[in-house]
Amino acid sequence: MMLADTPPSPAPVRAENVSIPARDGLPLAATLYEGSRSNGVAVQVNPGTSVPRRYYDAFSRYLAGRGFTVVTYDYRGMGDTRMEPAALRKARFQDWGELDAPGVQDWLAARQPSHRLAVVGHSAGGQMLGLADNASRFRAVLLIASPHGWWRNWSRLPALQLAFVWYVLTPVSLATVGYFPGKLVGMGNLPPGIASQWARWCRNPHYVSDESGGPLRPYNEHLRAPLRLYSFTDDEYAPERSVRALLEYYPRAPREHLRLTPAQLGLERIGHFGWFRSSMPRAAWDEAADWLEQTALRLDGPG
Repeated sequence: MMLADTPPSPAPVRAENVSIPARDGLPLAATLYEGSRSNGVAVQVNPGTSVPRRYYDAFSRYLAGRGFTVVTYDYRGMGDTRMEPAALRKARFQDWGELDAPGVQDWLAARQPSHRLAVVGHSAGGQMLGLADNASRFRAVLLIASPHGWWRNWSRLPALQLAFVWYVLTPVSLATVGYFPGKLVGMGNLPPGIASQWARWCRNPHYVSDESGGPLRPYNEHLRAPLRLYSFTDDEYAPERSVRALLEYYPRAPREHLRLTPAQLGLERIGHFGWFRSSMPRAAWDEAADWLEQTALRLDGPG
């Protein structure tokens, strides 16, 4: 599908920095976006690994201008969410899905009790939905570039490069400098507990897995809302095999996968991060927002 760039007239949007408690009480830095009108849908934006919430500002403002209430936030150990050094060392990748994301949903549901809830997950933000005990409350799920992280989902040279990262670079860096130097591979640095668990998951064919290596899927079947996943042919972080493998995480959700080329959106490059940039054609955002709104407000959706 070819999408033209047809930006709508800007609507006034209010952005307010707030603090949201995770399930264990940790204050998460967050931003609440609200427009001048409401369409009755509240959207939680789950960020990718080491991606600060400010990266989603343009997309969040766009959604708020369309009538959505939107909240973005920083996971523990990321962005503006601060932790004491001892607590930070104990933080796990898993905590983002078990403690942070469900805490944000609790807060959003309490603030907007009459709204339908939806989630936008970028990359890792779509991988751990099944760790949240309130996953069943979502009425629509929009995932952007979310892969299954097992390194063998990549082919040939990229797979070997990832194997080096997870089997060599991560354990060596944790043993020597005490953190994962993510800036060396195009991302942010990660605290030791988060990096160690992520590396273990990426070495495991189940990816999201428990301490014994078995699949960790406590609430995946509770997610029954329609799910749409956009992936992009020029995204080296989310090859098609990995994206299709992730869709199997949510067997009870009606699933739709749209794999797009940059040319279909009138762009030269999208990659893993381009969807959220202000340069994204508005027609692409319009289509996604239309789907989110119509799906979340559907009367026969999950309760």
